[in-house]
Amino acid sequence: MRRIFLLFQLACLLAHLPLSAQPESKTEHDARMEWWREARFGMFIHWGLYAIPAGEWNGGTNYGEWIRHSARIPLGTYDKFKSKFNPVRFNADEWVKTARDAGMRYIVITSKHHDGFCMFDTRQTSFDIMESPFGRDVMKELADACRKYGLKFCFYYSIMDWHHPDYLPCRDWETDRGADSADFGRYVEYMKKQLEELLTQYGDIGVLWFDGEWENTWNDTYGKEIYAFVRKLQPDIIINNRVGAGRLDMEGMSDEGTFGGDFGTPEQQIPPTGLLGTDWETCMTMNDHWGYNKANTVYKPAKKLIRMLTDIASKGGNYLLNVGPTANGTFPEQAVSRLREIGRWMKVNGESIYGTSASPFASTPWGRCTMKKSGDTVILYLDVFDWPADGILKVPGCLNEPVSAVLLAHPGKPLPLSREDDQIIIRVPPDAPDQANSVIKLTLQGPLDLTNPPEIVADNDLFVDRLKVELHSDRPNVEIRFTGDRTDPVDTSFLYTEPLEIRGKATIKARCFRDGKPVSGTATRTFTMVLPLAPKKVENPVSGIRYHYYEGEWDSLPDFDSLTPLKWGEMPYFSFEPRNDQERFAFVYTGYILVPKRNLYTFSTASDDGSRLYIGKKLVVDNDGLHGLRQAEGSIGLLPGFHPIRVEYFEKTGSDELEVYVKTPDLPKQPLPEEWLVH
Repeated sequence: MRRIFLLFQLACLLAHLPLSAQPESKTEHDARMEWWREARFGMFIHWGLYAIPAGEWNGGTNYGEWIRHSARIPLGTYDKFKSKFNPVRFNADEWVKTARDAGMRYIVITSKHHDGFCMFDTRQTSFDIMESPFGRDVMKELADACRKYGLKFCFYYSIMDWHHPDYLPCRDWETDRGADSADFGRYVEYMKKQLEELLTQYGDIGVLWFDGEWENTWNDTYGKEIYAFVRKLQPDIIINNRVGAGRLDMEGMSDEGTFGGDFGTPEQQIPPTGLLGTDWETCMTMNDHWGYNKANTVYKPAKKLIRMLTDIASKGGNYLLNVGPTANGTFPEQAVSRLREIGRWMKVNGESIYGTSASPFASTPWGRCTMKKSGDTVILYLDVFDWPADGILKVPGCLNEPVSAVLLAHPGKPLPLSREDDQIIIRVPPDAPDQANSVIKLTLQGPLDLTNPPEIVADNDLFVDRLKVELHSDRPNVEIRFTGDRTDPVDTSFLYTEPLEIRGKATIKARCFRDGKPVSGTATRTFTMVLPLAPKKVENPVSGIRYHYYEGEWDSLPDFDSLTPLKWGEMPYFSFEPRNDQERFAFVYTGYILVPKRNLYTFSTASDDGSRLYIGKKLVVDNDGLHGLRQAEGSIGLLPGFHPIRVEYFEKTGSDELEVYVKTPDLPKQPLPEEWLVH
């Protein structure tokens, strides 16, 4: 994945369609991205006709902005919401001030979502807000309010459109929008005309945030065409990677060789590490829906949202936090109260977010870190989640001379500083100023001289017979000392010179030394040898796998033993072909896999929604729950021969996908070979 992320960065700089024959230089690109990188924090707003049913339809209460699709509402019925849309309590100034007071620097709002309803004054369709009882252009009012209060105004625009007669593909359940007379090229021209309206009627737009690009009618050729068209209208605008067709699902980054726009868009997740040199933005809901759902009253606590903001900034990303307004034009009180708490924290600690770069540390056991550089000075913002009970905060691997340390909550009270080997020691008060995140501003004499703990590299924490382990450091002129008995390395511990071979359970600890003195913290990793499972005897195996098919309404995998299948049979590979419907179904696949040799096998499922994989009675992969396309993996030791396999899958609404993968220490990750499956 790291290679993909670095190539994504290259795509951002080189793959754009320029406004002239010469590509945009890195300097020009950086200048265009400057305000966005400085901002770090924005508000996402999902608002449209779907706020009227508020997540409820025919007894179901778990719908959101996809309700027309998920509840299969006919166009004639859904269109009637237009005559009911009258958000009389909408106040653009209040919305923008709420975002500003929360510390947000930009707003991205749905000008048109997948249902095709336009929340702006468009001449291309009558399916817009100006034809509703409200009859006001809320986008114009919000654009004016953003300029008034100093926020960047940005548009979300859906490529997918369930209302337009020329959009393809049509859903198989649609009877009022057929594909026979549709012309997708004509739909793209409709898009262009609407984008021209959005970019000429509302002043300078900071970001154009595309979505709905994953259906097979859209491709990178269209993406490049639209990107160039938009940049011609507003050369300084920033465009996300969903304008192209290469996004890697909810991970949000663009696949190698595809068109990547200006920044990646992880959705409902935060990358595990920073993405060096890559612009990215996590978009996330406060509860479980983007659009307003009156039954969904459980919101993430403000403490969690503050820590997410910090985590994202510490990895060099932006945080786009969603609000789903009600049909009357107000923000839900649960959202407002959390934004108020975030704003209280940002008022004190905002300088640790705005204009910062990613943490230089590989890990920080007490929380997170962001950084700023200014000439010969380096500022580290230490975001302390876990306040030290002994009043001593250790900053390992930092060899710079510390200048000062203060809590942003008490900037006039310097904290005592000292050094212990490679560690800077900061003495802190007994009580944390903020339970969510107390920030210490540590100023250092630069340039930064920091050594991270060595990286302990191995294929897995589990192994069957033996395992090769390597120790790596990115710093020159250091030696790596290690132990295998859980003790901390010292200058007389084993010197690492070649890969280690582990043959039993071991805990490796490693640390960097220079001239006999430690210059990094200690890395720790535990490895465990597992006993491989014996195979089963299978008489007269037949290629393929058995399946049982079910239908129902689930938020997680049900107890299939208590259910009666609607269909059953055999198939050559994991497939949804026997299903009756596109949604609300489940499969249980059972059979055996014929593994070729004694080894550690790592299985994974990529599914939307939930899935689980068992080998024998052991749950190896747990990827359950409602979610977008997501991968999970697990490992098990197996002897050669036949082993029972069971894969469970359910789909509620939206996209559906299931892939099953396998890898071993000597076999790269690949789809589970069809020839391994028997029953």
